[in-house]
Amino acid sequence: MTAVVVDGDKGVQARESAAVSGDLSSAAAAVLKTIAKGAAASVPIGIVSPAPESAAIAAAVAAVTRGLSSAAGTTTAATSSGVAAAVAETWLGAARGFDDVVYFAVGDHTAGGSVRAGEPVLGARGRAASIAWLALNPVEREDYRKAGCLEAEVAAAGIVRRLIWRIKAGDRSRVQDAVNGDLTAITITHVLQAARANDGVSISVVRDTAKYLGMAAANLVAIEDPQTLVLGGIMASAADLLLEPVRVEIGRRLPRAMIDALVIVPATLGDDAAAIGAIRFAAARP
Repeated sequence: MTAVVVDGDKGVQARESAAVSGDLSSAAAAVLKTIAKGAAASVPIGIVSPAPESAAIAAAVAAVTRGLSSAAGTTTAATSSGVAAAVAETWLGAARGFDDVVYFAVGDHTAGGSVRAGEPVLGARGRAASIAWLALNPVEREDYRKAGCLEAEVAAAGIVRRLIWRIKAGDRSRVQDAVNGDLTAITITHVLQAARANDGVSISVVRDTAKYLGMAAANLVAIEDPQTLVLGGIMASAADLLLEPVRVEIGRRLPRAMIDALVIVPATLGDDAAAIGAIRFAAARP
């Protein structure tokens, strides 16, 4: 869990992080109370989560409201981390100066959000850009039904799973040596490092990942028609492996006129994006 204080256009001025074990509500209240000590009165507080509609997040919002409303101003209902990150990148990040923006990121989970005419797009029930559920494969699988097709294929666990499938099918990867044969110890970092070291199996898995990412990004662009597409998560942190292949895949799937009018950029705010966007989102709420 991370909380930040943002001072206008100056960016992040303070940051507080804490591991969550047990009660999310107590952890949220504690970390925000710590970081709000030096904040002025009436500082807006925003909370984001990959699942803002969950009961645990609702309880955390209530706990923060009870503990901080008198000292630090308003607390908003939670919004999704993807929407908040889109707001942040439009405000202080890679899409600064643009009004119509789509944000798409992948890491431990997938995240997406959009800003249209300067305003975040929330949807009728706050579930806009639930990109985990983008259907990109006609095959029906149990993991698709549980987490969504895109999430199952391109989130960190899905990328690792595809490498393990290849190894179990008989392909030889240097990742096996890196983990001393313990396939359960493989992480996304192993896959990316091996791809950089010219491991053929890892390169193939990364290429397949880029294909899925490009397909998903192209779908988002076709629906939203943004000025700017911001690619975050490993598409930014591992841009040397993924950014250009994703660009190429997007170009293969959209008409030339749409591509020519689109600005594609890597995200610049990293792990702080959602927290920064939460503050901007909160400040704009009545």
